[in-house]
Amino acid sequence: MHRLIKAFENSIRAFGRLIHSEKAFQQEIGLLVVSLPVGWLLATSWRGYALLIGIILVVILVEVLNTGIEAACDAFSREFNVNIQLAKDCGSLAVLISILLAAGVWGLALAERIAGLPV
Repeated sequence: MHRLIKAFENSIRAFGRLIHSEKAFQQEIGLLVVSLPVGWLLATSWRGYALLIGIILVVILVEVLNTGIEAACDAFSREFNVNIQLAKDCGSLAVLISILLAAGVWGLALAERIAGLPV
């Protein structure tokens, strides 16, 4: 149980640092806050709502991992290194892919709502 408490404390510390220093993380948390009521109005089922909110959480998850990659790379070396650049670029690409995926899910939900398609 002690290990779980420590892991929770570490997670809260990371959240605090990210929310105060990472603009992208702040924007994605803002997006989550907005998506909670909008998703409720847009979704045609509980499963749909869970998917809409879940995909926003996936974007946040990928952003957190990307930030971790960047921090680890910066701790290793601040000098230019092609492999470090690739690691950071891959993290950025992962964020982009998750955002495109989220846009697709939300776009389909909007189309379903507008067209009045059955669940």
